[in-house]
Amino acid sequence: MTTLVFGASGQVGSILADMKDVTAIDRVEADLSVAGACRRAIETRRPAAVINAAAYTAVDQAEEETDLAFRINAAAPTEMAHACTELGIPLIHLSTDYVFDGSGTRAWQPDDVPAPLSVYGKSKLAGEEGIKSATDVFAIIRTSWVFARHGDNFVNTMLRLGSERRELQVVSNEFGAPTPAQAIASACFQVACSLIAHPGLAGTYHFAGGQDISRSGFARKILSRVGIPCKIIDIASSDYPAMAIRPENSRLDCTSLLQTFGIERPDWEVALPSRFDYRHRA
Repeated sequence: MTTLVFGASGQVGSILADMKDVTAIDRVEADLSVAGACRRAIETRRPAAVINAAAYTAVDQAEEETDLAFRINAAAPTEMAHACTELGIPLIHLSTDYVFDGSGTRAWQPDDVPAPLSVYGKSKLAGEEGIKSATDVFAIIRTSWVFARHGDNFVNTMLRLGSERRELQVVSNEFGAPTPAQAIASACFQVACSLIAHPGLAGTYHFAGGQDISRSGFARKILSRVGIPCKIIDIASSDYPAMAIRPENSRLDCTSLLQTFGIERPDWEVALPSRFDYRHRA
């Protein structure tokens, strides 16, 4: 039985693409900004399950490209859900900590009331709501601070900038858990297999790395791991100019995913790069 993955060129999707019994497609084969593209892809391939690892993730740019963000993050997943319902197959959809407002200090529960602060967060929440209105067999998996060896992520940015500068200013009042893309891919595939056999396990879940940390603390871990001597200077998020507001508290309670599927929070420190090639900077 084949699982169809959207987002083959992304951090999570590219890892899923290398797994057995997976067909992964990218924007060329299914442009999620075009109405009907993902429905046609599902109907043509008739998979046993669908994993949506594709998204519009340019958080600041989304403030200006609202329509595009909602098309890719809300309309397309809803369209996928309708197609999955017609075929009687499960949909696994990756969402984000940005659906919450980041208040408080406790870890967010899957059933906490969302209140996104940004267009990106609002578009991802709209995608969740669209899926739940279109199908009963789904798993929405909210994750945070995703990183991989390739792609545009915090780890690669810190490695690049840290190798170029003597010091970096990094926000210290944002807390969350870094999450390796490899672990997310494995979790998505495991959940997909479980839902095929047990559709009653459908629901919204959280999955994040096993240790919460501040952004600046994470930056220090990244640079220390590869021996880059760049100094990290703590600043407040209010001192960092950005178009979109980031949640200060991105801690996620992952208990239900462990209890339902036996999936434990991954150790993100062991997934950090242990060396950095200065000739081919990320």
